Amino acid sequence: MTGDSPATARPTARDRWILYTTAFLRALATGMIGVLLGIYLARVGLDPARIGLVVGAGLAGGAVATLLATLRGDRVGRRRLLAALAALGVAGAAGAALATHAWALAAAAFFGMLNGMGRDRGAALAIEQALLPATTDDRERTRVVAWYNVLQDAGHALGSLGAALPELLRRTAGFGELDSLRAPFALYAALMLATLALYLRLSPAVEVAPRARLASVSPASRGLVLRISALFAIDGLGGGFLITALISYFFFKRFGVSEGVIGVLFFGARVANALSHLAAAWLARRIGLVNTMVFTHIPSSVLLASVAFAPSFPVAALLFLLREGLVEMDVPTRTSYVMAVVKPEERLYASGVTSIVRLGAWAVAPSFAGLFMQGVSMAMPLFVGAGMKVTYDVLLYRAFRHLKPPEER
Repeated sequence: MTGDSPATARPTARDRWILYTTAFLRALATGMIGVLLGIYLARVGLDPARIGLVVGAGLAGGAVATLLATLRGDRVGRRRLLAALAALGVAGAAGAALATHAWALAAAAFFGMLNGMGRDRGAALAIEQALLPATTDDRERTRVVAWYNVLQDAGHALGSLGAALPELLRRTAGFGELDSLRAPFALYAALMLATLALYLRLSPAVEVAPRARLASVSPASRGLVLRISALFAIDGLGGGFLITALISYFFFKRFGVSEGVIGVLFFGARVANALSHLAAAWLARRIGLVNTMVFTHIPSSVLLASVAFAPSFPVAALLFLLREGLVEMDVPTRTSYVMAVVKPEERLYASGVTSIVRLGAWAVAPSFAGLFMQGVSMAMPLFVGAGMKVTYDVLLYRAFRHLKPPEER
């Protein structure tokens, strides 16, 4: 295969493992910053409304980058674009650590695509998701995507433990409070540099042949992607009220727990997420991708809303962990489903468009969530986000339960 041109070669198992590794490293960085970003911004002196603005700016930057990747990714080159995204992540982390004013922080978050979701989402993810199915066949596609998400959430889990780094630095190295919160941004930059180096080692087979670049997306696929994207926008808007940075801030303010305790909580949450991906692949083989997406997602939203009524942190933490064991089961199944119902040459388009609408919705919601936290109730984003997600699940089931991927026909 090494002698094949990109026009005929398929991405190799080696390419798959590179993508697995970059996803893991990027998730380490995202998991850590997702927990610490809201707390860091509060320590810098921002109120909840401006915290929401900065977090939203980071997600907006991710949405713009994903749009560019969707429209120009195959022309620019996938390896080149992935490397550029990693380099911008390095610059954004450095800018956020040095800035003190809200607008400067927002600019660093936007151009660096800093992700307060606490879960890796963005242009790099969209490109990787488009590449992964080509490394296997239809029968193994969901399993390959599930393992990709397992490694992501393993990274998210370990990254969440990294949220204890500021407390450790204060106790053992004499760091001041603000400096200790800035140190993790240096670690974030180092992890992004490592992903940049790995991207440069991808084979030429990950690129799309010139003829395929010019192929237009079929009207049927375009209509399908736009329909499912409209539903993903509802889910994304709900998720934007529930991003890690704001939930972490909720626990920090509501129960008065430290960054280290919150980091351990999110470590447990990401472990639960990781295990759920494998369970999702097993369940999807038995009841189908759409059924798995919907029937696991609705209970997770109910559990999250119940966190607002918890009388103590241990009860809230237990409810939250139960929710995390279910909420991500739709992620590998959703990705596998979208990649299955379009042609291989349309996968970057489908992955990019569905990612854009999610990121755009996530970018809008945090500012409103911050306003709700400041002006209504700390728990209000939990109710709004959970309600929107249940609405999405019901509409998704009604619209797509009869459209089967190839392995279910």
